[in-house]
Formats: sequence, structure tokens, C-alpha cells
Amino acid sequence: MPDTFLWGSASAAYQIEGAAQEAGKGISNWDEFVKIPGKTFKESTGEVAVDHYHRYKEDVALMAEMGLQTYRFSIAWARIFPKGHGEVNLEGVQFYTELIDECLKYGIEPMVTLYHWDIPQALVEEYGGWESPKVVEDFVHYATFLFNQFKGKVKYWITINEQNIFTTFGWLTAMHPPGKFDDEKMYYQVNHHVFLAHAKSVLAFKEIMPEGKIGASFAYSPSYALNSDPIHAMAKMDFDNLKNFWWMDVYAYGRYPKNAYHYLEQKGVAPIVTEADQTILKQAAALIDFMGVNYYQTSVAEYNPIDGVGPYGEMNTTGKKGTGQVTGIPGLYKNPTNTHLKTTDWDWVIDPSGLRYACKEITSRYDLPIVISENGLGAFDTLTDTQEIHDAYRIEYLSKHIEELMKASEEGCEIWAYCTWSFTDLLSWLNGYQKRYGFVYVDRDEVGGSLNRYKKDSYYWYKEVIETNGQSITVK
Repeated sequence: MPDTFLWGSASAAYQIEGAAQEAGKGISNWDEFVKIPGKTFKESTGEVAVDHYHRYKEDVALMAEMGLQTYRFSIAWARIFPKGHGEVNLEGVQFYTELIDECLKYGIEPMVTLYHWDIPQALVEEYGGWESPKVVEDFVHYATFLFNQFKGKVKYWITINEQNIFTTFGWLTAMHPPGKFDDEKMYYQVNHHVFLAHAKSVLAFKEIMPEGKIGASFAYSPSYALNSDPIHAMAKMDFDNLKNFWWMDVYAYGRYPKNAYHYLEQKGVAPIVTEADQTILKQAAALIDFMGVNYYQTSVAEYNPIDGVGPYGEMNTTGKKGTGQVTGIPGLYKNPTNTHLKTTDWDWVIDPSGLRYACKEITSRYDLPIVISENGLGAFDTLTDTQEIHDAYRIEYLSKHIEELMKASEEGCEIWAYCTWSFTDLLSWLNGYQKRYGFVYVDRDEVGGSLNRYKKDSYYWYKEVIETNGQSITVK
């Protein structure tokens, strides 16, 4: 990869920090949501998570030993502003200051995510959180505070993580907070509020740090038409406009895809967009520095008859292969499993070439640099009696994805960084602690554990990848 390329790894505050009610932190929406029986695997919570709050020095030292060049992490809004606005929690500020300084001490570039799904519960109770336009100014105030606080220390910033996922699961499938089902009109209005929060934060950022780099991270699932039948090609177009370009076009162009917006207008669920909103979105789009991509899998688009499958179905959260159901929008598309590819135990398609596809499509469509802000394999890992973890399957997965990333770079894609998900094992939002992603095994399950850290085989493998700037991977 180019000499300026950053090899990294990633995490999220709720999934690793713990200390949920310590040091002045306020309650988040997730702190409340996990109290609802049946919402998470074996009622798992992030109250302790993997205790990164108290063990961050140990974790950063392991990153440094590996040679990690960038560490992407999120800041918990409620740890800075316990009520969402108003009084600042200085203990929270101090924690993130120390974490950033610890990274810088070892030459690790901090990459900060402003929002990784945990809004202060106080704002939900005050005005409905993301459902109210009031949230925009509170978010921008929070973001601006952090920009000023860490100016000169943090160069790379991500505004919103996977907006498409937290809004879909929160307002359409009830799997994430606020746990609403099929509230489609609110879903699109919530997304519009998030877009405005992103855009106004970008504008504020460029006033404070004109040389800094900022973008959003999108959970991108590129699509393939089922076959060459034009009816499936049209299904792919509809899928892309409603499930991919709806977000990326706003980030990069400051506007919604016209066909998709018209379709939603006909249904009566399109968001209300004022002329002032349009101006703000376009101004921010002209200033973003990169497109952040969380890549895990691709999708197949097949025509879905009007009496076909609906958008809601069983999602595999147990790791029992084959339990996920096909979903879609009647009259437009459905997303069957790709029969040409293998899947993980959670029914996620394994498609390394899809990462290259994603990079090439973004490069051609948006002409933006790319930050791969997440890519990784969730799997069942086993700690041996000799405290080893032999995760050859993870090495194979990551190696093949990096190989395709290198090809994308050779083919003209400007890729700034690659962050695996994740560095240590952590709490998977709906899947508990059994679904492991990290290079470092953390001894804990849904009941508890020692929280001791153990390096997996993949830890040593990625260390070599970084040392050789990817040359240890043979590109075929």
C-alpha cells in the first residue's frame, strides 16, 4: 500500500468501555434498552463490557506492540454531556484526553467517531432524541466541544457510524433503541435529522480545523443483480437507490436520489426537506474529505413480486447457521443468499471481492478518498489450555479482503486507511460476547470472566502485515 496508508483497528464506546455509571457518565439509550427482556443474547449488557475504561493503557500497549498505526474509537456522548447538553462532565473529558495521549505516545493516530449509536437517554426523554429536530443543535454543540477540545491532537474524525443500521434497527425492526416497529415515516425523518447533524458538524469542523479530515462511516453492502434478466437489474437499481445511495449521495452530493425520493413521496413517507436544509447538506458535501466504509458483505438483488416477502424477518443473532430469513420490499426487490459464496455462522456472506467492488464504485461515483473504518469476521473462538487462540479462519478472511483492497488501490482507488473490526473482543450489540471479532481474546462471556487479555494467532499475523506494509500478503 502507499507509504501514507494507515493500518488500524476499531471499536465503539458502548461495546468496550464498561464503567456505565462511573465517573459522572450519564445514562445512554443503550443502557436502558438492554433492560428489556429478550432484546439481547442472554440479556447481555455493556455495563462492564470488556472494561476498556479501566484497562485502556493495557489495550493501547498491546496496539503499540502490534505496530498499529491508527486506532478508531468512539466517544460516548453521555460521558461528555450526561444530560446531552448543559454541564460538561470533566471526568469524561479527562478519560478521552488520556486515551488520546496514550495513543499519541506510541505514535498511534487516533481516529475519533462522534456517534456510535449511544445517545444520552436524557435527550430521548426530553424530546424524543433523533425524532426531534432539536437534536441537531445539541449534537453540533457536543461535536464542536470535542473539536475544540482535541484540536491539534486528533486529525481524523467520523461524524456518524452506520446511520443506515441504527435507524433501520431502531425504527423499522425494533431490534435497537428506541425499539419501534415499522414506523417508516419517522424512520426517514429521523435519518434527515441525522444528516443535518452530520452536515452542520462538518461545517463547524472546517471552521475549527480546516486542515483536519472528516467524513461519515456507512455500512455499505454493494449489490449484484441475481442474473442478466432485466427485471433483476431493475431490482438492483431500486435496492441501491433505497439502501445504499440514499445515504452516500447525501454525504457526497448533499441530495437524495431523485427516483428514490419520488417513490417515498408516492408512499407518503418522504422526509420534509426545506430549502435551508438543502443548502446546508450541499455545503457540507463539498467539504467532506473521505467516504468511510464499514464493509462486511454484499447483497443479491432479485425482483420481488407484489405478494412477495416483506421487509421484516428473523435475523440470525445466535450463530446457528441458516436461521436468517430473506427480506425485501414487495414490488421492488428481495435479497436472497448468494449461492456462489460461503457464509459465517451468523449467515453473513463472505465476499472479499465485494470490498474491491465497493471501493471502485465509490471512486467512480463520488471521486472521494476512502477510509475502511470496519472490516472483520465474527466467529466462535476457543481459548486452549495453554492460553492460545488458533483463528486461522480470521487470518484467511482478513488476508483475502486486504488482497482485494490492494488490487483496488492498484486500480486507482485512493484508500487512506484500513481498520479491522475489532482490536479486542467486545460486546456484539445483539449477539453478546460469544461473537468474537478481535485480535486479542478477552476472557469473558455473558455471565462474566477474568477479563484477561490473550493474543490470538491473528494478532501476530497482522503485526507482520503492518511491518511489511502488506507485502507479507501475496496478491494473486
